[in-house]
Parts: sequence; C-alpha cells; structure tokens
Amino acid sequence: MDNHNWTVGEKDQRGLVKQVERAVLVGIETPHISSSMAQEHLDELEFLAMTAGAKTIKMFTQKLPHPNRKYFVGSGKLEEIGEYVDAHDIDMVIFDDDLSPGQQQNIERELKRKIVDRSSLILDIFASRAQTAQAKAQVELAQLQYLLPRLRGLWTHLERQRGGIGMRGPGEKEIETDRRIIRQKISVLKEKLNKIDLQNQTRRKKRGDLIRIALVGYTNVGKSTIMNALSKSDVFAENKLFATLDTTVRKVVLDATPFLLSDTVGFIRKLPHHLVESFKSTLDEARESDLLLHVVDISHPQYEDHIATVQKTLADLGASEKPTIMVFNKMDAYRKTTFDDYLDEHVRTELESTLKDMLKARYGEDTIFISAIDKEHFNLFRAMLKKYVAALYEERYPYQEKRYY
Repeated sequence: MDNHNWTVGEKDQRGLVKQVERAVLVGIETPHISSSMAQEHLDELEFLAMTAGAKTIKMFTQKLPHPNRKYFVGSGKLEEIGEYVDAHDIDMVIFDDDLSPGQQQNIERELKRKIVDRSSLILDIFASRAQTAQAKAQVELAQLQYLLPRLRGLWTHLERQRGGIGMRGPGEKEIETDRRIIRQKISVLKEKLNKIDLQNQTRRKKRGDLIRIALVGYTNVGKSTIMNALSKSDVFAENKLFATLDTTVRKVVLDATPFLLSDTVGFIRKLPHHLVESFKSTLDEARESDLLLHVVDISHPQYEDHIATVQKTLADLGASEKPTIMVFNKMDAYRKTTFDDYLDEHVRTELESTLKDMLKARYGEDTIFISAIDKEHFNLFRAMLKKYVAALYEERYPYQEKRYY
C-alpha cells in the first residue's frame, strides 16, 4: 500500500529535475556580447535553473570570436570545466545557448555529465508548469520538434563503433523507426491544437462586443499581480519564471465601463523557436486584442533589453502595430536597488523625475509608473485604462448608447 501523503498536483509534476541538482553554467563572450551582457545572460540562466529546481554552483565564461563547432567552448576551457565537475560532484552542465546535436554528443562524451542547453531547460520548465490540455499539447509538440534532430545520440548504444563488413549495427533502423513515430505524434498534436484553437476562436466570438486588453511583457515582470489587482481575482502569481503558461481572461469593470483583460505567457530572450510556434494559438489573445499593456520591470538593470525582446516577439506574432501602453512596474523595487540609504530625498525625487521624463519622451505621455504590490499610482492607472477603453468603445460603436451594467 502506498503510504505517501500526496499533495494536490504532486503526482502530476513532470520535467527534467525531480530534486535539487548541482549545476554549473557556461556562456561565451563574443564581439557582439560584452562581458557585462554575458554575465547578465548567465544570471538569467541561473534564475531559469533555479525555477527548474537546480542549484548553480559555478559559472564559466570564455571569450571567443564565435562558438566552437565541436565543443561550443574551446577544448582547454572544456577540460577546465571537466576537472571542476569531477572535483565538486556536479550533476549537470547547462549552456546558455542552443547546442547542435553534434556539440551535445561531443560534450557529453568528454564530461560524462548530463548536458542541458538553454532551449531544453526552458522546455522542461514549460513542461512542469503546463496544467491545461492545450498547454500540455503545446509543450509536448515543442519538445518533440526539439528532439527530432537529436535522436542519433540516443541510439549510440545500438551502433557499432567501427564500420566495414559484418560491423553494421541496427542503430539506423531504430533511429528511422523513432523518427517516424515522432513525426506521427507531431502530426497528431498539431491536429489536436488546431481543434483547440478553433474552440478558442468560438469562445472569443461569444465574448460579445466587449473591448479586449492583453497584458504582455518579459517573464516575471508582474503581469499576473497586475491582473489580480485590476480584476480582484486570484490568478496564480509567483516570483519564478513562466509562472503563467495558460492565457487567463477576466472581466474588469471600471466605474461601469467593462472590458476583458487577458494575462499571457511571458517572453524571454533566446526563446526557443519551437515554443514560439507552438504557443502562437495561446498568444492569439494578444494578436486579437484592442489594446496591449506592455508591462516592464523597471527595477531590472536590463529592462531596455527586455523591452526590445518583447517588441521583437510581438512583431513575429504580427501584433506590433497594436495600440500599446507602457506600464513600468516595480517602482518600489527600483528605488531600493537604485537609491542609497543616505541619498537626499530631493535628489531622489529629481533622479526619478528625470527617468520618467526620459521614458515618457521615448514611449509616449500615457506611459505610467506603478507598483502592483503596493498599489502605487493605481488610481491613475485605472483612470488611464478607463479613458482608453471609453475611446475604443466610441471608435468602434459611435452610434451605440453607452450604458453598461
């Protein structure tokens, strides 16, 4: 008899990491990636690893004109990493870029450790976070598309090491069988997602004539917290990457003015192409919305890079021309990380005012600065949303009597 006291959802947890594993991170500096940028990317990779359940023990970087074709890093650096993982009982090595199937196989052969690249790490986090049938199918599709070109390494135990007569093994046949199975599974998943997408389109049509607003932004910027504050609902929010995978839609009424507010999956730099493709149907909420709220974590040192990443992803989705309000969130955290305790209050106010003026000049006068946790400037935020929604109703239904109940 199973005496384990399972908690809700515990048996359903899937993914690469079942317990805390010790990991080292590896990144490179190139002519296009400075030392500070490389460190910022590794810091984000560490956050991804923590979200997946791994503990980062050390980070390795190397200056290279371009990634090494065989090992991603140079052979000397790989030897250094190998000595470290052997000496410190490291479980896996995580690379900050995608590895080719050949690179991954070569590195595994040299280090004899689990080798994970950025895409497989993100896919694993998505797999552990997926709750609905749609999200699970989207993640499985992306995983299979990622796995398909990497099958050869999985069947090396069936292949003969030397060629020649009498030395040909069954490996290739097994690989072809697996490829066929995976391609069939991909087709089934695509068909399943098409059906779900049609159901979602029908559901969106049934929402009537309400204005639709979508929250978009980099992962972990506070979109779900803002949705909870505006809609007075209880959407899952957590200080981890990709806390939200499934699009959540809530009806919000501001002074008798109703609209639909949707919370979408967060974006991230170097987001695996397969994931973008798989989640396009989920991100239809953003593409079909009337207004985007682009939420930015103003306290993050690389927030401008995050803005560029989100804008590029929106352009890929065909949603870059949507009316957009820039919502700079986490002003409380910005002050804590930016201002010294001994800084004069007048100087603080002046520095903050200069920042706001600069960002308003860049993104428009309706750019707003809030703290979703402390509800700072939330009355101004609500008033701005009400003004936009009323204008959109006026534009869309100019002859309709504006009465909302």
